[in-house]
Amino acid sequence: MPSLRRPRAIRPGARIALAAPAGPLDPEALASGRTRLEGLGFEVVTRDDVLDRDGYLAGSDERRADELMGFVNDPEVDAIVCARGGYGCHRIVDRLDADAFRKAAKPLVGYSDITTLLLWQRKKAGLLGIHGPMCEKPGSLDGEAGSALVRALQGTGPLPRYAGRTMVEGWAEGRLVGGSLTVCVASLGTPWEIDTRDSILLLEDVTELPYRVDRMLQQLKAAGKLDRVVGVGLGSFTDCCDERAPEWTVERLCEEVFGSLGVPVVADLPFGHGHENRPWPFGGRAALDGARGELELMEAAVSSR
Repeated sequence: MPSLRRPRAIRPGARIALAAPAGPLDPEALASGRTRLEGLGFEVVTRDDVLDRDGYLAGSDERRADELMGFVNDPEVDAIVCARGGYGCHRIVDRLDADAFRKAAKPLVGYSDITTLLLWQRKKAGLLGIHGPMCEKPGSLDGEAGSALVRALQGTGPLPRYAGRTMVEGWAEGRLVGGSLTVCVASLGTPWEIDTRDSILLLEDVTELPYRVDRMLQQLKAAGKLDRVVGVGLGSFTDCCDERAPEWTVERLCEEVFGSLGVPVVADLPFGHGHENRPWPFGGRAALDGARGELELMEAAVSSR
């Protein structure tokens, strides 16, 4: 794995490219996200074919990879915000140039299926990313979510402290890794397999029944990915319940799997597919305070140098 470096901070008025490397976009959500980013003081660009659709993909693999690499190599693009997740990033990572990503050192923002790109970029390019809000639904960049993203992209303001709920007490410091539980598990056995050593593992997901969450947590455990974590932070697990087995909640599963690790565990942190999705530096250093139920960022996602 290359040595980790932070992408370059962007300035007010910078040019942000909205990319669609995974699922097809809703035109209304895209327009809303574009308007919001422009309202935050940025110039926004897209490709003419950003609304292409091929079933559950935003156009062909070639189109999506070419779009992303085009924005990486374009000297007039300062940052890349992915418009939505869904599925598709697994299909294009072998078409991406890690050296070009590292050389360009541009902030890359997204979550959900974009977890694949963040994992790949960290492992193959040695570059931090930003796990943060996209344009998957109208209003996703409104209010504090948009303001927090601006601060993350520009490296301004005090480093945030995110409040959650204590599940297991304790204190730990490490690098943040994780994102979508489904995508993290799907990375196992790939060249961009999640590396959890000495890390704070952050997880979230959406519309996964408890038995599927159970299976994925057990797979992470069996793969040894929980052996050297120093802490666990849980975001929103949205619509992850089953009326046929209401006693099997995600909280119960997480307590069962993470409760015996001997590391702090904090639930209900404001990231993921729920109401709040605050940005955090993928690969950046942070501290997890289990007693206070807080995640404190210790490193900005970008570098002003």
